[in-house]
Amino acid sequence: MPLTITLLGILTLIALISWVRLHTFLAFLAVSVGVGLALGLKPLAIVDAIQKGIGGTLASITAIIALGAMLGKLVAQSGAAERIASSMMGLVGTRHARWAFMVTGFIVGLPLFYSVGFMLLAPLVITVAYRYKLPALYIGLPMLASLSVTQGYLPPHPAPLAILKQFNANMGLTLFYGILVSIPAILVSGALFGSTLKRYTNLPNPAFIAPNLETHQTPSTAVSFLTVLFPILLIGISTLISPFLPTNSWQQQTLLFMGEPIVSMFLAVVLASFTLGLWRGKTMPEVTALFGDAIKDVAMLFLIFGGAGALKQVLTDGGVNQSIADLMQHSTLHPYVLAWGMAALIRVCVGSSTVSGITTAGFVTPLLATSGVEPNLMVLSIGAGSMMFSHVNDTGFWLFREYFQLSMADTLKTWSIMETLVSVSGLAGVMTLNWVLQ
Repeated sequence: MPLTITLLGILTLIALISWVRLHTFLAFLAVSVGVGLALGLKPLAIVDAIQKGIGGTLASITAIIALGAMLGKLVAQSGAAERIASSMMGLVGTRHARWAFMVTGFIVGLPLFYSVGFMLLAPLVITVAYRYKLPALYIGLPMLASLSVTQGYLPPHPAPLAILKQFNANMGLTLFYGILVSIPAILVSGALFGSTLKRYTNLPNPAFIAPNLETHQTPSTAVSFLTVLFPILLIGISTLISPFLPTNSWQQQTLLFMGEPIVSMFLAVVLASFTLGLWRGKTMPEVTALFGDAIKDVAMLFLIFGGAGALKQVLTDGGVNQSIADLMQHSTLHPYVLAWGMAALIRVCVGSSTVSGITTAGFVTPLLATSGVEPNLMVLSIGAGSMMFSHVNDTGFWLFREYFQLSMADTLKTWSIMETLVSVSGLAGVMTLNWVLQ
């Protein structure tokens, strides 16, 4: 019954947004209340779930998205994005732009959360697409596939790391296996599937298209790359060096602090204010005005993300996770397939890959002792399942739709299918690796 209610709620949400043309945030609230009542939650419990869902979702992403938008705006308006794009095109040529972005997405995605990587790289994709008259989806989807794979499969991202610790798996071995599984998954979901999207020629969000500037008006290539990569460098240095420093020493604590996504993005915005703003002849009020415009560009996303978080929490409090787990607990499927399927179902119904992964881990932990399966591969199978078919209850769906300016139907045909391929390819990679290791 909870699964039927969830499915009807998701279909109603799609109908309200696509056909009734109701504002997305209002549609989320209406469906959240309806689904909550249908699941047997008391009215006040529904209100608490909505508030908790909105607060929890926005608490984790608001600052990162806002800072990312500010940095992206400066990168675009100063000409830094154009300078980076020109350098990339000069190095690999327009024919290989999508491959360059795919590799960049994987490298950037290793230390960065998905939203941070997206906010940094999406303006570069949009700038290249606009300047060189290339389909934005065609060159951008491989990069997004890389970011999704690293977010779902590889520690130290939140869900894989939490699952790894719960299973007492080996960090280095899980990361090694994860990279082996990631490569074919990215090639299938990003390079192969992305090559079919040339027909999507609509312009992406113009807010992140850099103005035409002469070369002498733009910052140098070195300054442009340094500013864009600065948060990545901070997080990368923190990740690589902090484990080798004395525990709780001031050096380790300082590195860990600077490696936090919010802190690294804030420091990057401060640096960009000088390198791309004040040192380029802009005044502080002009830089501040650009920041204000950047917030306006993404303000609607906050409401959409909050609405998605509200629905996710209502479904969680309504017991949808438990219903899925109970349904699959007595299955005769292979443990990796079972864990993947459970994570996939929770992901589709609830929308959060993190919730999906951590919830599934709690139910399959006994399988590790009774089946003797490899815990490192179990981390990857759950991670792959947690990426299944992102749709209207996932904040990433709306981030992609707003940046690339697609209809609901086209977003489902592109983004959602790409995420599904990420998930299925990941399971195939885990099963193949399991066969090789046996």
